[in-house]
Amino acid sequence: MSALPLPDLSQCADEPIRTPGAIQPHGRLVVLTADTGRLVAYSANWPSDAAAREALSMLPVDSLRLQPGSGPAWLGSLPLEGRTWDAAAHRQGDHVLVEYEPGGPAASMVAPIYSVARDLLPVLQQAESVAALCETVAREMKRLTGFGRCLIYRFDSDGHGEVLAERADPGYHSYAGHRFPASDVPAQARELYRVNHIRLIPDADYDPVPLLPAADGPEPANLDLSFAALRSVSPVHLEYMRNMGTLASMSVSIVVGGRLWGLISCHNREPRHLPFQTRVACEHLGRLLSLQIQAQEDNAEVAQRLALHQRVLTLVALMAETDGTLQRLTDPELAIDRLTGATGAAVVLNDSCWTIGETPPQDDIRKLAHWIVARGEDLFATDRLPEVYPEGEALLPACAGVLAISISQVHRHCVLWFRPELIQTIRWAGDPRKTLPAHGRIHPRQSFESWQERVRGRSAPWLPAQQAAVSELRQALIALVLRRAEEMAGHAVELGRVNKELEAFSYTVSHDLRAPMRHIAGYVDLVLEDNADKLDDRARRYLRHVKDAASYAGQLVDALLDFSRLGRSGLRPSAVDSAVLVEDLVEELRQQERGRAIEWDVAGKLPMLWADPLLLQVAVRNLLGNAVKYTRGRAPARIRVTAVSLPEGDGLEISDNGVGFPMKYVGKLFGVFQRLHRTEDFDGTGIGLANVKRIVERHGGNVWARGEPDRGATFGFVLPPRPKNNEGAAGARPEESA
Repeated sequence: MSALPLPDLSQCADEPIRTPGAIQPHGRLVVLTADTGRLVAYSANWPSDAAAREALSMLPVDSLRLQPGSGPAWLGSLPLEGRTWDAAAHRQGDHVLVEYEPGGPAASMVAPIYSVARDLLPVLQQAESVAALCETVAREMKRLTGFGRCLIYRFDSDGHGEVLAERADPGYHSYAGHRFPASDVPAQARELYRVNHIRLIPDADYDPVPLLPAADGPEPANLDLSFAALRSVSPVHLEYMRNMGTLASMSVSIVVGGRLWGLISCHNREPRHLPFQTRVACEHLGRLLSLQIQAQEDNAEVAQRLALHQRVLTLVALMAETDGTLQRLTDPELAIDRLTGATGAAVVLNDSCWTIGETPPQDDIRKLAHWIVARGEDLFATDRLPEVYPEGEALLPACAGVLAISISQVHRHCVLWFRPELIQTIRWAGDPRKTLPAHGRIHPRQSFESWQERVRGRSAPWLPAQQAAVSELRQALIALVLRRAEEMAGHAVELGRVNKELEAFSYTVSHDLRAPMRHIAGYVDLVLEDNADKLDDRARRYLRHVKDAASYAGQLVDALLDFSRLGRSGLRPSAVDSAVLVEDLVEELRQQERGRAIEWDVAGKLPMLWADPLLLQVAVRNLLGNAVKYTRGRAPARIRVTAVSLPEGDGLEISDNGVGFPMKYVGKLFGVFQRLHRTEDFDGTGIGLANVKRIVERHGGNVWARGEPDRGATFGFVLPPRPKNNEGAAGARPEESA
């Protein structure tokens, strides 16, 4: 039975494994102050405190002057009570801890550490993989220690230990290819393994030896024994060992880059003690393995990063040769899915989506992209999407892993890479599903029999080099987008200047042409009046043609002048009730077309629009007037006005049953002087729809048209909603908002 109380369930997480207040019984401990050398505590297996003081007096005084943080130093062998003891010491805070253990072979040129440094190091340097390193070290560690089984395992991202190499005597159960659950090594034990790289338990059936205070010393219960080789371990761990069929164990830490990468774990069915010199060699071997693993991982990481960096440079160079829009990333030539070893990739801009390779449906990609952007992270990576994304289960098996970069938080613009589900069968060294009792003492698991688990919902993990590569790509894309934006801004300034010049030219020309056109029409009238009796029918007909041409030219000039004014006048937006506007215009057109049978169908509820009232009236009048004009010859003519509501805003749509138009010419409809029908059939200047387009676009909206020959046409537009700050209209020029 244990001499110390066993922890209950509520105390397990806070068990004082660094300050157990006891040591293992195969050795003895003396504690003294670092500055004065005064005895403050000793283990209870000394005959008396006088015997502890006598043991201290046999050591050279200078040997106890240790630097803080230094590892245990071997002080030599000395005779005590008729036998040889090995002494080692280390400093912990304000105290020096001296440990005495049964003596082993004296240090010499054939000590274990020399063979490790001389013979084994060259072999480790020639190993081509981490697996080969582990196999070599497992074999050498078993030879050094004589333990019945030696295995090496590394911790995965979840803290589970995966066995990479094993050497075992006949009769020992093999754990090769198995995993140990993370719960086998609690968090505080992992941290202690990280700082103290070796721990030996010669006999799991020991009774702890408590520490006693010296005659004038403080209570030693809180004394830190983190680096003491004799430190007593948790009773729960001793029970774990016995359940495993192990009475002696040794653990050597594998620390890579400051993190606990894994452990070298040695087991023996019978009690087994290792002298100080052998333990030093084992610890040294563990450090050599750690350095070689770090070197191999660093070399592999550098090679991966260099290759991916070159790939990113190639991608950016290819992007720079295009128009720079990010949907170009999905061009097969760029093959961005290969950048991360993904099976597919997607580029999402708000509700638009472009894909390459094997991906989930586009609707699912859009939802996922919006969820990722809402997290506010520049880089998002997971190899177990169903565990973090509420709708991730529905994406299996095509997508279990996602790597994504956000280019813009404002426009929900991101690039995503996908990996499919990789179903794994894991062999555990015992069922990891530890059942905790409702109360009372916690027990370690009792079975280490092989137990298989089928793991779903995960993909292959995203490597750090791959995550670094997409982060680099993100920075490059942002720089490319900014450069394109600067170029576009420069083009916009130049285009604005040219447009102003064209508008000024158009205004000047149209204004200066009005008078000549009027003069021509006026002089024709004078000729007809003054020479009515001298002109024959042919001459009068010719003069009427001249007058009609001059009048039509005048109309064109007036239309051109109006078009120019639309680009130069400032916007004065306000809330406009489109229902009232349409009602007034319909009544106006009814008065103008009294002799025609026109059926007007105006929807019951038309939207409130944020626009310049006068300009909006011009646009709607043009659309309604076109519907009236191009339904001539229909009996009856039918014109329908309905509301339109889209994500980008609200608007109107006007449909008719008139002559229609072929859709292949829809791009010409809104151009200046563009006509699809003969002037003889339908009058007009060809500027009305151009005016509509200019007005709508100046408000920041969109205009469209649909038609079919002899089946009618539909024209519509939407305008953006009222700005939150209520200042100006969307799309207004800077000088117009003053």
